[in-house]
Amino acid sequence: MKDLVKVIAMALVDHPEAVVVTEKEEDNAITVELTVSTEDMGKVIGKQGRIAKAIRTVVKAAASKEEKKVTVEILQ
Repeated sequence: MKDLVKVIAMALVDHPEAVVVTEKEEDNAITVELTVSTEDMGKVIGKQGRIAKAIRTVVKAAASKEEKKVTVEILQ
């Protein structure tokens, strides 16, 4: 999941070198934390959060194959 989020985020931003993705696993749940530069925050979130919601939807669809619960958090 970490690699999937990183590929999507790097395609969206102007500063791909600033993209940092960390993954934490607890029980049957995975939390993926995405950090981008402050200038690119709007590009990752999108208008009314549409891009962020799309990223979460893609990751949840990929996680359904592994039968794990995945949440994506976008950090400042």
